[in-house]
Amino acid sequence: MRTPGDLRPLAPVVRGAGVKLIVQVTNLDEARQAVDAGADVIVAQGTEAGGHSGKAGRSTMSFVPVVADLAAPTPVLAAGGIADGRGIAAALALGAAGALIGTRFLATPESLADSSVQEAILDSNGEQTERSSVLDIVRDTGWPREYLARTVRHPVIDQGRGREDELAADRAARPAYQRAVDRGELPPVPVWASQAIDLITDIRPAADLVGDLVREAESALARVNRGQ
Repeated sequence: MRTPGDLRPLAPVVRGAGVKLIVQVTNLDEARQAVDAGADVIVAQGTEAGGHSGKAGRSTMSFVPVVADLAAPTPVLAAGGIADGRGIAAALALGAAGALIGTRFLATPESLADSSVQEAILDSNGEQTERSSVLDIVRDTGWPREYLARTVRHPVIDQGRGREDELAADRAARPAYQRAVDRGELPPVPVWASQAIDLITDIRPAADLVGDLVREAESALARVNRGQ
């Protein structure tokens, strides 16, 4: 039986296309499944991440080394709450081969994110983010309830917190949400954002950002090597 997050039906399709199989996991069962499927790269995602992650997930700091040990020699990337070179250096120290960075790249000119999303990321901090299924329910996205989504706090989440089952059964909730968006009473789109948004303070070209991240990581690792 297929369950939410089950990669078994999809892995042969990816292999058949002749591309690398990269699997993002949020718990140990998913990690073992990725190993069994022969994933070329496994992304260990902590609950600090923006967007969707496992409901009963783990923090990046504790999850990455466990997956790195489990998956060896398959390379593991750390994800969740990484927005600068120090985070990359920490990921390497935890046994990851690198990091998968999402929210930081929303704040680039090349990003397809709405300008309102970029502004919200720059103006918010990690304590203003929350994991919830409420926005998925009222937007009827089809995401399994097993995966919560971290966003900048949203008025609909405040209204629906603790009422998820009631909202899911309420046929009027979805059109009411859309009418409020159309009237400009709600943000046009949710702001998917990690807890690391405090570290995002500018809009920077992606090429410059990559170079800065590498230099910051090298500097952080050098400080550790010097014992500073």
